[in-house]
Amino acid sequence: MAQGAYLEAIDIFSGLLELDPRHAIALNNLGTALSKLSRYPEAEKYFRSAIKVRPDFVDAYNNLGMVLRWQGYFVDSESSLRHALKLNPTQMDARINLGITLAMLNRFREATGHLKKVLKVKPRNAEALFGMGQIAGMEGRFDESEKTLKRALEINPKMPAAWAALSSLRKMTPSDDAWLRSAEEIAASGIPPMEAATLHFAMGKYYDDIGQFAQAFKSYRDANERLKPITENYDREARTDFVDNMIRLHSRENMAVGRSGTSASMKPVFVVGMMRSGTSLTEQIIASHPMAKGAGELEYWSTVMRDHEAAILQGSFSVDEPAKKVVAEAYLRTLESVSGTALRVVDKAPVNSDHLGTIHSIFPNARIIYMQRDPIDTCLSCYFQNFSLAQNFTLDLSDLAHYYKEHHRLVSHWRTVFPQGAILAVPYEELVADQKAWTRKILDFIELEWDARCLDFHATERPIVTASFWQARQKIFKTSVQRWRNYEKFIAPLLALESLRS
Repeated sequence: MAQGAYLEAIDIFSGLLELDPRHAIALNNLGTALSKLSRYPEAEKYFRSAIKVRPDFVDAYNNLGMVLRWQGYFVDSESSLRHALKLNPTQMDARINLGITLAMLNRFREATGHLKKVLKVKPRNAEALFGMGQIAGMEGRFDESEKTLKRALEINPKMPAAWAALSSLRKMTPSDDAWLRSAEEIAASGIPPMEAATLHFAMGKYYDDIGQFAQAFKSYRDANERLKPITENYDREARTDFVDNMIRLHSRENMAVGRSGTSASMKPVFVVGMMRSGTSLTEQIIASHPMAKGAGELEYWSTVMRDHEAAILQGSFSVDEPAKKVVAEAYLRTLESVSGTALRVVDKAPVNSDHLGTIHSIFPNARIIYMQRDPIDTCLSCYFQNFSLAQNFTLDLSDLAHYYKEHHRLVSHWRTVFPQGAILAVPYEELVADQKAWTRKILDFIELEWDARCLDFHATERPIVTASFWQARQKIFKTSVQRWRNYEKFIAPLLALESLRS
């Protein structure tokens, strides 16, 4: 393990477990070796086995929290890391990891508190400094973020995540060639696939920023190819079946019944659409209004769908008044925790596009804003983004094209069966072309008075926990419209999506 010979370590720990299947340290170490190779689902299994054998195993809880975060399961990650700290409040690694996970959950004050506790004891802890640098960037303090990340790199000059993060704080220029050389050297040094992929995504952004599009596409493709072997394959058939079920269960007739138990609240505003379709921009515009707040990408409805999956698929949840009331009240409490006195709170989780049938059956008065962007631009931007491994369809252009078609089919259904006025479709290209007119339409739709501060959204100080945290703080720009033309010869599987423009 110490020498980085992880495959050999896996063989040895596996041999030990054949002799003693309940050897907690071997289970934890095997999970660690697997995670070093970015084999996260396998690692998760062994960490859970170690905890089952030894319920007080702090390191196993910490390791489990990390691999859960890397897979995009932030709520479960928090739970595991908190348990580690409950067992041992002085465990620095668990506190750092909890801080980073809390930042991904948009809870910056708590996250900063944990990281500062670590830095008070160990001021030269590179991981804690990296976490603080990430938070500064997401809060729009880009100069401070860059300084903090560079402090982390002074301590750990080969830290892949910190090198990659530097590229996200501004537009890169040819004068950043020293950064590029360092990124290339670290990526080629035998680091785990996920860390190498992170650097290749960053190098792709560098080349895109300076207009070397062929080299940019190669870097992005290299990044995605490194992630494919460590990610579960996208299941096209399962995705199609899911959309079929949602359309079947939420017919116009079914949507017209089961109104008992609904909430009359207009506080929630759902900004939905594909990832990279302009949802962060629209949230930032609305959150610039003094009577509105942005909650970021809440996991609430994904959790509801998972917890009530059987009832929803049987069609019984839609008429279950007690269940709907509990879900509605819990969601409003969640919004209350971030909203203060705000009349409207934006939940911009793109996955809510899948759950609008359930959402509308509980909050029929909630406003839904659907972001439409050129499908080829949208999918290309997804391919260029380092999402969590849960978004496995973004790793392959053909998978992306399939996912988008199913997304379009489902959203078209919602727009057909929902009452008139429930959904406002906002074309991204028109929003950036005529910001004022569309801002008025958006505010009118969610029944807020006009406020000119929404036009200066880039000056609004608030955390943004998405890949667009830098872009959403710039003035409206049009360079991302028809961006795909720069890559047309590389993206044949996406070109068929042109027919889905609406």
